[in-house]
Amino acid sequence: MSTAEQYRAAGVDLDAAQAAKTRITAALASTRTALAHGAAGAFGGMLRLPSDIADPVMVMSTDGVGTKLLVAIRAGRHDTIGEDLVNHCVNDILVHAARPLAFLDYIAVAEMVPETVAALVEGVARACRAHRMTLVGGETAQLADLYRPGHYDLAGTIVGVVSERAALHGDRVRVGDELVGYGSSGLHTNGYALARRLLFDQLDLELDTHLEDLGAMLGDVLLRVHRSYYAAVAPVLDRMHALAHITGGGIAGNLTRSLPDGCGARVDSCAWPVQPIFRLLGSSGSISPDEMFRVFNMGIGMISVVSSDHIDGVRDAATAAGVETWVIGEVVAGGGVTIVP
Repeated sequence: MSTAEQYRAAGVDLDAAQAAKTRITAALASTRTALAHGAAGAFGGMLRLPSDIADPVMVMSTDGVGTKLLVAIRAGRHDTIGEDLVNHCVNDILVHAARPLAFLDYIAVAEMVPETVAALVEGVARACRAHRMTLVGGETAQLADLYRPGHYDLAGTIVGVVSERAALHGDRVRVGDELVGYGSSGLHTNGYALARRLLFDQLDLELDTHLEDLGAMLGDVLLRVHRSYYAAVAPVLDRMHALAHITGGGIAGNLTRSLPDGCGARVDSCAWPVQPIFRLLGSSGSISPDEMFRVFNMGIGMISVVSSDHIDGVRDAATAAGVETWVIGEVVAGGGVTIVP
């Protein structure tokens, strides 16, 4: 048995890795912007800082897509989960008014299947191109002893930049400011552990089940791409006092992070329509409304905090980007976030 055969028997296929690398390199090359520097596929990714930003501050974030991966694996659809990852990370730094510059991905697999790995990276690259952001590199690891056959993990790191004077920290928020909620495209990338238990185990549904109330097959709804709010928000960042990306922890858990001491928020849960997927999850009867709001975004993927005289302009920008918005509450004196039924 050759060394390559022995290594393959131990769970690492070098030939498959090389086949995947060829397609990954092409995906990386397709995202290079004028700020990219150095060779694609080098040991480290290089990037120039943009010259049009005064007093630049780097903004970075690392995240994954949680157990939404298990839905993608179950469906055998790997081409959009990379978009979920990038868009999630873009939204996280957008909260601080940062412009995305570069992305790095990390993929760990039980076994190297070039088509699967290429689909993951091509999804990442597609979202990077949409944001004019360079995919500067990443890592792909074969870890047969760590993951079950057919399983993988996906994570990423984003690098962005903002002028120090333009960065959002929440310190501009004042009592009386209003809350604008931006519609989500569904569950985004949070709450899937509970959703899978309710939908697959308790309700005994399948991904190819067509549900009249959803107007689609369940798998299509669950795999809808996590929406990026960059196009809806970036044109009017200078009118905003704060932003909150609604991810794990729901509206209360995330909006609190963007409010300064002495300020709380009152959110009217009747101010926007409940999406069918959340009605379906809630109808299982085993989860309280409070828990629904703590686990899921409930149809609101981003919240901006703005003064009342900027409401129309902020909402018009979102409409132009194809994102529906609602005025969902206000900033109040005190602390914490109260969601009014």
